[in-house]
Amino acid sequence: MRYEGEREEGVSVEASPGFALLSRRGLLREVDGRMLAHLGVERLPEDVHSVEDLLAAVGFHPRPGAEGQWEREGRRVRAGETELEDGDRLLWLLPVERDEEQTRRQVHYLSLASHDLRGSLANVRSYAALLLHGRIPLEPKVKRGLETILRNIDRALSFSQDFFDSSRADLGMLACEEERQALEPLLAEAVEHQREASSAASVALLLEPSLALPEVNVDAGRVQHAVEAFIRHHLTRARPGEQLRVWAVPDDGQVRVEVRRDGVPLTKEEAALAFSREERAFREKKLEDALRLFLARQEVETLGGSVGIRTDEGGTTLFLTLPVALPTPTSFQA
Repeated sequence: MRYEGEREEGVSVEASPGFALLSRRGLLREVDGRMLAHLGVERLPEDVHSVEDLLAAVGFHPRPGAEGQWEREGRRVRAGETELEDGDRLLWLLPVERDEEQTRRQVHYLSLASHDLRGSLANVRSYAALLLHGRIPLEPKVKRGLETILRNIDRALSFSQDFFDSSRADLGMLACEEERQALEPLLAEAVEHQREASSAASVALLLEPSLALPEVNVDAGRVQHAVEAFIRHHLTRARPGEQLRVWAVPDDGQVRVEVRRDGVPLTKEEAALAFSREERAFREKKLEDALRLFLARQEVETLGGSVGIRTDEGGTTLFLTLPVALPTPTSFQA
C-alpha cells in the first residue's frame, strides 16, 4: 500500500492519510479522525461496500487521466483499500495538492478567457446602449429589442464573472483585497442594489437595524456579492407577498449576517444542497443561482468566515460569519 512520502500527481509529503475500517458486514468506522476532514463531510455514509462506494456517496467522481484519484468541486484525494487478515478492509484517503506551476498556468489561462469573453460582451453592450440612449429616434419594437439585449448582456457579464471567480477559487487563487471597515454600509448597499428585483417579485426587502457591530477586515466587494447572492437565492423561490429581512449581530468573536425569507421554507433536501454547485445545476438544469451561492461560500471562506442555512416552519435563513478585525495596537510612551 503506497501513500506516505509521495509527490506523484501533487501528493503532499506533509499530508497524513485518513483511515476507516470497513467490516465484512458493511459497517464503516473512522480510525484516526482525518477521514472526515479529507472528505469535507460531517459524518461517514452508511451502506458502503468499498472505497469507491464511499467516495461516490459523498459526491466525489474519478478524476480523468489520474488513476486512483477522485475529486469534488476543487477537492482532490487519492484513495485505496487493503484487505485485512480477518476479512475486514482498511480504507485510506490522502489529499492531493495542485502543482504550483500548473496552477499558475491555469489561472493565467482563465484570465485570458475572461478578458476575451467579457471584452466582446462589453463591446456589444456599449453599442446597444449607445443606440438606445443616443439621439437616433427608435421605433418602439426596436427600443424593446435593445432593452432586451442590454438585460441579457448584463446577465451574461454577471454570470461569466461568477464563473471565472469560482474557477479561480477552486485553484486557491481568488483575488481578495481585505481592508478594515464597518459592515453596516456594505449591507445597506447590497439591499439597495436588490431593491428593484424584490419589487418586481412583489417581495418586501428590509434591512433591520443592527446592534453596534465591531469592524471587520474584509474585501467589501466579496462580502456584498455574498449577501446579494443570498438575497437573490431567496428571490428565486419567494412567492408574492413574502418578506426578506437582512440583519447582522455580534457572535462570539465574529459578526453574523443573516438573510431570512419569511414564507414557505425550503425542503430538507433543498436546504442540504443549497451550496452545492454541480449537484444543483444537474438537478435544476440551471447554473446561475447554484454557481452564485457556491461562489458566495468560497468568498466568505477565503475571508476566514463560514456560511450555513437553517429552516423552520416560518421560513429559511441563509447566514454567514466573518471574523472581527483585531484591535489596532496602541502606542505607549515611556
